[in-house]
Amino acid sequence: MPASHFVPQYRADGPVRAGIPEHGRIPRYYAVKTELLWLIEALGEGTALPSERELAERFSVSRVTLRQAVGELVLEGKLQRRQGSGTYVAPPKLVQPLSLVSYTEGMRRQGVAPARSVITVEHLPADDVLARDLRITRGDTVVHLERVLLADDERVGLESTYLPEARFPTLVEVFDPTTSLYACLTDRLGVVFAEAEERVETVLTTPREALLIGTNPALPMLLLHRVSYDEDGAPIERVRSLYRGDRFSFVARLRAEA
Repeated sequence: MPASHFVPQYRADGPVRAGIPEHGRIPRYYAVKTELLWLIEALGEGTALPSERELAERFSVSRVTLRQAVGELVLEGKLQRRQGSGTYVAPPKLVQPLSLVSYTEGMRRQGVAPARSVITVEHLPADDVLARDLRITRGDTVVHLERVLLADDERVGLESTYLPEARFPTLVEVFDPTTSLYACLTDRLGVVFAEAEERVETVLTTPREALLIGTNPALPMLLLHRVSYDEDGAPIERVRSLYRGDRFSFVARLRAEA
């Protein structure tokens, strides 16, 4: 499929002019990638992609070029590789709201069963950064919860939560770490979440994180840092949440400031 024969099509949710620069010259792998996107849409979720040989012949490209296009679509979450089986059209990404909604509630709204696999429940001394965020003294004890996030039994993220032990001295006794922390804090401990400050960035995992989540260390991840506050403006928790970039997107509703 010569690049000169490629005709971009307009899509409001896609890159402008399908990402084709004004001079019209595009890498061959990108032309293949764009055609594959249309093929993915036609095939539908869960359908196996045709063989590498068949696709290379269809697009008149080398297998190396085809692999580059397919590889990018895997990283973007449009395709999924299954070891020993092939490459399949991936399901739509999960959408987590950037609001004071728990992971549990966000998944349930999409008809997905949330769960957590507990890695760590421990007590740690606060370092300088944690002490500043939670407004406690350096060395004060915090409760640290580390859990793998699951959606319909698929590992999709890793979450570390830190809470001041002085404020929640009974947390470890009353909380089941396989369930929603927000539900425990609000229903059992009477905490009212009023606001939060959140920062989002892209990162690559550490080897340990990749092993826990069960993903490729080269896969881009979405990292969220959050500090939640109660009605009096006192910090409740600091959370570091790592989500698979191929399985998650985030949505926020923005309002004009008064």
